[in-house]
Amino acid sequence: MRKNFRLVACVIGLICCGSIPVAFAQNGIQNQQGAKTAIIDKALLDKILDKNRQSFKEGKVADYIPELGKANASSIALSVVNRDGTIVSIGDVQQRFTIQSISKIVSLMIAVLENGEQVVFNNMGYYGTDKPFNHFANLETSGKPLNPMMNAGAILTTSLIKGTGEEPFLKIRNMIRFITNNEKIDYSKSVYNSERETGNRNRGMFYLMRNNGLIDGEGEDKLNNYFKQCSIEITAEDLAKIGFFFANHCVRYDGNKQYNNPSLSQLVQSQMLIAGMYEFSGEYARTVGLPSKSGVGGGIAVSVPNKMGIGAYSPALDQHGNSVAAYRMILDLVKEKSLSLFY
Repeated sequence: MRKNFRLVACVIGLICCGSIPVAFAQNGIQNQQGAKTAIIDKALLDKILDKNRQSFKEGKVADYIPELGKANASSIALSVVNRDGTIVSIGDVQQRFTIQSISKIVSLMIAVLENGEQVVFNNMGYYGTDKPFNHFANLETSGKPLNPMMNAGAILTTSLIKGTGEEPFLKIRNMIRFITNNEKIDYSKSVYNSERETGNRNRGMFYLMRNNGLIDGEGEDKLNNYFKQCSIEITAEDLAKIGFFFANHCVRYDGNKQYNNPSLSQLVQSQMLIAGMYEFSGEYARTVGLPSKSGVGGGIAVSVPNKMGIGAYSPALDQHGNSVAAYRMILDLVKEKSLSLFY
C-alpha cells in the first residue's frame, strides 16, 4: 500500500514540475490500478462458486409463474468473458434457464435503433425506483412508465419495435443469438404459456398504457411478444457475453463490430446501473457498483465498462426478485478484482 502511495505521490510531483507529461502519468497510474483486473481464471471462479454454493438456501425459487417453480434451487453457474474475449465458465454451465427481465436491455437496444432515443423516452422516464419490478408505479398518475427496466416500461419498449405479429419478438431473439453467437437459442413454449396464462398483472399494465394512448393496435400480440422474450432460454455463459457486449460499445466478444455504438452502450448501461436490480439498485450500486440486470429466472448479467462481461445463475431469489447466490458471487468477484466503477 505504501509503495503504491509513494509511486502516485512521486508521479504527481514530477507532473507538477513538468518532468513527466500528464498523459503518460495517467497511464502509469491506470496500469497500477488495472493490475488487479488482469485476466480472470478458473481457479478464482472455482473459489468464489464454492464459497457461495449453499447460498440458495436463503432464497426461494419464483413460483408465481408455475413453470419457473420447477427449477432446481441448488443449480449454480458463473461465467466471465475477459477483456480479450476469452471465456471462463464453471458450475452448471450447460443449464439453460429463461432470461426473463434481462431481455429488457436487448429490447431497449432494438427500440432505440429503430425509433431513436427521443421517441422511446418521450413515452417513459429515465428514473430509478424504490418499487418492485411489477409495480404500476406512476402509470395511473402521469400515465407513463418510470423506466424501461420495470415491467410496464419493458412492455411498452417491446411494443415500439416495428413489425406485425411475432416479428418484434423474433428481432429480440435473433439479436440475442447474434450477441451470444449462439444460433440454438430459442424460447421455452411451456414457460411462455405459463407466463401468458398467469400474467394478468402485466396484462393490466398493457391495457392501461393502451388506454393512455401509448400502445396502439388490437389484440394482445404486442403483450405476447413480451411474454415470449422473457421465455428465451440461455446459459450463464450467454449472459456473460451479453454483459461483455454492452460493456464494450456493443462490440461482440469475438470482435464483431456490426452494432458498434458507444452512445447506445452508454444508454443501456446507465439504465442497468440505476434500475437493473429494481428497488435494490441503489444498494447494489453501493456494494457492486456495476451496470447489471437481473431476471427472476435466477440470472444476472453484468457489464464491467470497457473491460469484461459476467454472467451468474442460481434460481433461488431474495425478496427483491434477485438471485441470492448470483449476487454474492458477483460481489466477491468485484471485491477480489477491484471491478467497481467507484474503486
